[in-house]
Amino acid sequence: MQNIDYIKALRLYGQHLTNKTDKRTVVRDLNGLQSQFMSNAFHGLRIRCNEVVTEADFGGGLVKNWTLRGTVHVFAKEDLPLFIRENYRLLDFILPTWWNSRPCWNLTPERQKYFSEVILEALKDYPKSREALKEICRKNGMTEAEEGSMFDPWGGGIRELCQRGFINYTVKEEKEFELTPEYVPMSNSEAETELLRRYFTNFSPASVKNAAYYFGVSQTKIKALMKTLPVESFSADGVEFYHIGALPSDVPEIPKCILLSGFDQLMLGYKKEENPFLPKENLRGIFNLSGIVMPAILLNGRVLGKWKYKNGKIIFELFETVSESDKKTVSETASQLFEIKKESFLSL
Repeated sequence: MQNIDYIKALRLYGQHLTNKTDKRTVVRDLNGLQSQFMSNAFHGLRIRCNEVVTEADFGGGLVKNWTLRGTVHVFAKEDLPLFIRENYRLLDFILPTWWNSRPCWNLTPERQKYFSEVILEALKDYPKSREALKEICRKNGMTEAEEGSMFDPWGGGIRELCQRGFINYTVKEEKEFELTPEYVPMSNSEAETELLRRYFTNFSPASVKNAAYYFGVSQTKIKALMKTLPVESFSADGVEFYHIGALPSDVPEIPKCILLSGFDQLMLGYKKEENPFLPKENLRGIFNLSGIVMPAILLNGRVLGKWKYKNGKIIFELFETVSESDKKTVSETASQLFEIKKESFLSL
């Protein structure tokens, strides 16, 4: 029987936190990196890379779009056929969608098509910000009510253009859009199988419940997809864990300290109440009630706090009392990642 420490070591290895690799491999193996805040995606990548990744070259070969669980991710451009496949290149908005079925929706199908074409034409020369696209649409007759639907804060018509393979975000902190290159999308069954293959290869060992939580689907669907994959399993603490490929017998030890990113895959990849890295009493300190997943301090294999870095200053907020030696380890880890002018430890 495998123990929990071995499972934790395997997950760190599979997620490239103790098995660092190149940028392309990281984003493909982890099904992209969640990126509501670009600084989180950048940090999540660089702590997993064996090559120097700077903010200037971070976006090379990557795109940003809505993918898993309806959230924005940065992922490899070559994976566009995997993630963006529904209603591919369809400029017909007559059929009911989640957006146009809302009572506050103020675009007719004809007007939505018209302004979609205006936006696509505007992006032919170079990427443009939301505000620039709004101004172009206004000059082409868009009313204030129509603007509220096309540029809804949660996505609206712009999001539909992204999810239909016309445009995507540029990989920058600023919200800027560009045309998406044409491609042949994968079928849903083919894509779902590939995504689950990556999951049970790189997030493993993981339970069916973990996978259902990560993908936001039912356990029944996960089990059906698993029938097409070469999964193996073992039991630990009464839970059945699955993996693809042979489990390495010799994995690196759990590092003394890792400063995880916000929305890190090590936190998002498993049902949070069952994540062995995250003590239940510290769960709300990382997963707050607003839906934000805070950057975690992983100390000796346990999440014992969160951290924040800005303008050369770093603040560590601890959920538990730790030794001065452990504080020094956390500080040294931060110093290897950032140029720090000032730091402070706070207790919650």
